[in-house]
Amino acid sequence: MAWNVFKFCTALRGLGSIMILLVLGVVGVTYYAVVVTSYGPALLAGGLGALAALAVLVLFHGLLVMLLWSYFSVVLTDPGGVPPNWRPSIDEERGESDPLTLPDLSGLQSDPSNQRIRFCRKCNHFKPPRCHHCSVCGSCVLKMDHHCVWVVNCVGALNYKYFLLFLFYTFLETSVVTLALLPHFIAFFTDGEIPGTPGTLATTFLSFVLNLAFALSVLGFLILHISLVAANTTTIEAYEKKTTPRWRYDLGRKRNFEQVFGTGKLYWFIPAYLEEDKKRMPSLHGLDYPVRPEFGSEAF
Repeated sequence: MAWNVFKFCTALRGLGSIMILLVLGVVGVTYYAVVVTSYGPALLAGGLGALAALAVLVLFHGLLVMLLWSYFSVVLTDPGGVPPNWRPSIDEERGESDPLTLPDLSGLQSDPSNQRIRFCRKCNHFKPPRCHHCSVCGSCVLKMDHHCVWVVNCVGALNYKYFLLFLFYTFLETSVVTLALLPHFIAFFTDGEIPGTPGTLATTFLSFVLNLAFALSVLGFLILHISLVAANTTTIEAYEKKTTPRWRYDLGRKRNFEQVFGTGKLYWFIPAYLEEDKKRMPSLHGLDYPVRPEFGSEAF
């Protein structure tokens, strides 16, 4: 019996808020282990240890705020959908003076040399450049990268930056927690007396293991997506263009980075965009992308 991938997609959709609660649960356990059990009491105890505890707590809370801000920005931001009446032009040099209509589709599909015009039969509309259909969401997503169960959302043109920041701050936060709880973890395997109840010790141990595991796994994803941003591509496109020697959207590392994060340096590290960038950079809206000069009007 063949495996039905669409049943799997339905199961992913059914996870819904469970994954959000799981993320918040991990945050809650970590917060209890770091603040309530370990460094909060050390801060209140005073002395030289209080200064180290204060530094850890300030860094922990700062990164936690940025992590949660980025996380809920990914969760709550629409990744980008195709506008209802969007139509590609047959000849890009003619602008939008001759928009394509549905009756023209049959002739275009019979011409395999025309790679610019794409049509989604599930959504029954044309697909803009770099757009793909998500079987989990049941809709086409602009510049789709992947569907992420951790954020219960697709990662696309309008929330890709937020997803990258979520990975970035998750790695920093879990690394800080791992290092902060490392002395307590080592104490488990020594003969010295360990303060705290069995419950608090178990929570600290669990928090250390979880954060270490997340730090190592997220680091791999972060490195992967840094390489994708540097090449101005997505996870899906990287798979599709394995045999393509040149990538039409590769504008150089600096411009590739700006296509995702914008040009405002103060906004690179927060899940928001400079208003000027949103007005003058069409790539941030997910419908149009600059291409290398040698590809000309072949962006579709």
